[in-house]
Amino acid sequence: MRFILLVSMLVLAHMAFAEDKIERMSFDKMQSFRPDQVKWNDELILPKGAKSSLLIGDPTKAGVFIVWLKFPPNYPIPAHTHPFTEVITVLKGKLGNGMGKTFDAKHGEVLNQGESFVLPAGHSHYVWTTDEETIVELIATGPWDITYINPADDPRIKKK
Repeated sequence: MRFILLVSMLVLAHMAFAEDKIERMSFDKMQSFRPDQVKWNDELILPKGAKSSLLIGDPTKAGVFIVWLKFPPNYPIPAHTHPFTEVITVLKGKLGNGMGKTFDAKHGEVLNQGESFVLPAGHSHYVWTTDEETIVELIATGPWDITYINPADDPRIKKK
């Protein structure tokens, strides 16, 4: 009986501790987001031309975040990985997605507006746009990062 009581107390203590570690989003008012009304910034971890608008959360910290990414027409992102699972939904345009360590649009698929894909953590993939501007919604867990398969593709590395 004492053993059961001790185990129960440990489980409850662990649950209370874990609950304190969960970051919960709280808002004091309803928010709407529209592509023509959000602030778009240059996205420095992606090749030149990408823009981003952080909607919710902080990708540099632990916890869920939502960001919109805007890509110009005929825009490639070389093969890379991410540390956590991410969900991508195409909001406007078309987005190509391929798996592997080498960019090859012939071996991927093109997703249309309203379609999504889930990318497991650590899986090499690459994306591209077609002949139109594309906006996607990225939902992921931070801290978020991108590791290019070929380090020379990383725009954060200054070229000599």
